[in-house]
Formats: sequence, C-alpha cells, structure tokens
Amino acid sequence: MDNAKPLHGRIALVAGATRGAGRAIAVELGRAGATVYVTGRTTRTSTSELGRPTETIEETAELVEAAGGTAVAVPTDHLVREQVSALTERIDREHGRLDILVNDIWGGNHLLDFDTRMWDVDLERGLRMIDLGVRSHIITASLALPLLVRNPGGFVVEVTDGTAESNKGFRENFYYDLAKNGPIRMAFILGEELKGVGCAAVAVTPGFIRSEEMLDIFRLTEATWRDGIDKQPHWAVSESPVYIGRAVTALACDPERARFNGRSLSSGGLAKEYGFTDADGSRPDVWGFMAAESAGERPEVSDYR
Repeated sequence: MDNAKPLHGRIALVAGATRGAGRAIAVELGRAGATVYVTGRTTRTSTSELGRPTETIEETAELVEAAGGTAVAVPTDHLVREQVSALTERIDREHGRLDILVNDIWGGNHLLDFDTRMWDVDLERGLRMIDLGVRSHIITASLALPLLVRNPGGFVVEVTDGTAESNKGFRENFYYDLAKNGPIRMAFILGEELKGVGCAAVAVTPGFIRSEEMLDIFRLTEATWRDGIDKQPHWAVSESPVYIGRAVTALACDPERARFNGRSLSSGGLAKEYGFTDADGSRPDVWGFMAAESAGERPEVSDYR
C-alpha cells in the first residue's frame, strides 16, 4: 500500500458533498487516494431549496482533484430512489465495487423552529426535516449496500449532529431531535447486520462546525470567525470542516476500524485516537467542553482546543 495514498484503489461515495462536512470529507478521502463520487442537488445549472448556488458538486469535485484525488460529480436527489439507483448502477458499471459510503445528506437547518412545541410546528415542514435527515439516508443505504457488501471491509459512515451521549438531552425541536438521532440508530443497526459480512458502520459527528452556512449566519468568514465568540461562547471551541474530513479519513484508513462498529463517534474524540489536528493545528472538542459544563464545571477553552 502506498503510505502517501493509503486509500488508493478504494471507491467512495459521499452522499451530500455539496458543502460543509460532506465536501471536506470528499476532499480528504480523495487526498488519501480514493476515487470519490460526490453527489448533491446543487450543480452549476440547478439549485436546491437552500438557494445557495455558489456551492456545487462540480466545485467539490474540483477541490478533490486539486488535493490529488479523483472525483466524479453526479447530480443526485437522494430522496428520489430512481436517481440513487442510477448512481449505484453507474458506480457498479465503472468500478464493480463500493468500499466507503458516507451518508452526509441534510440541508434541513432552514426548517428548524427553535422553542416551538411539536404540535405548533407545521406538519409538512417537520416531515420534510425527517425526509432530509433520515429517509434520504435510508434510501441511499438500501440501494448502495448491495454493492458495498460484495467485498469484506466495506465501511458506512452516518454523519449527524451530536453523539449518542450528548443527544440524550433535548435537541432543540421534536423533528430535529428525530432527524439527528436517526443516523445514530442507523449506524448501530447497520453495524449489527454488516458485521456478519465483514463490513462495519459508525455514526460520526463534527463539533460546532464552521460550515459555509454557519459562517454566513454569523456574518463571518473563516478568517474572522473568532469575532463570533462574543455572540456564541461555544464558537471558541468550533472547528473547520477539515476536522471532520480528517476524522472520517482516519477511520477509513484504519485496518482495525471494525472495533468501532455500531458506535457513535466525534471528530474531537477521533483526533485524540488518531492524532490528527484541525487545519490550524488545534484539536477542538466541543462535546467534551459541553459535557463538562453540564457537569457543573467551568471548563477552560484552552483545555478543549
């Protein structure tokens, strides 16, 4: 195996690679040598309901190539099973295998109603969040797994928000709570089923991620993000998307990754396990920081960054 390209010859599908965590995961998998299929709804000729036309799957593919990887951009709405079937059939036709499936489909932040009781949320709005955060993952896994399980060592990553431990508490909104706990349970259940065929599944969460959308909400840039700490103290232990990209890639490169099968993991926890850092050399751990707060402590940012 090429130490510089430990994933050479591996085929990965990053579902939901338009921006944020999905984009960074695709880039880092490509940097490690994988051929990466990057999918999403926003292309240079069409835009998703988020209305963010500047972030496209074609641009993600270009970033993967610039990192030294190989990328294939395939426009895909992961709620449309015909499109997902066509995608998996194409991967089968072109490579005959799928080694890594990353389910990072989301795009539901604009549907989140803070401080709103379940019965006061518009039902269609709530169900759309479940569609985006859970149903899309189920459709993609159902249609991609027959290809992935052909070879022992296949690996599924369910990307979500929060760990199984942190999500024991209330997560902002009834529908958001279900949407973000769903992938954690998916990883556990799939892990039970996949271990019989020599494959594995995990759930992985970033911490407080400075995605393009989150930076826009705070009216900041990656260069000025520290200016947001006064408005949101947890911003002090935030992380760039690179961090979750390196976390998933470290797992994918680990020949013993099956020891994590079915578990819920975080970028900060995996950084301690594998020794990687964020782009700025730090090792933020917002979930550890928040757990210390919940225990009544007054944690120092420097101890969690």
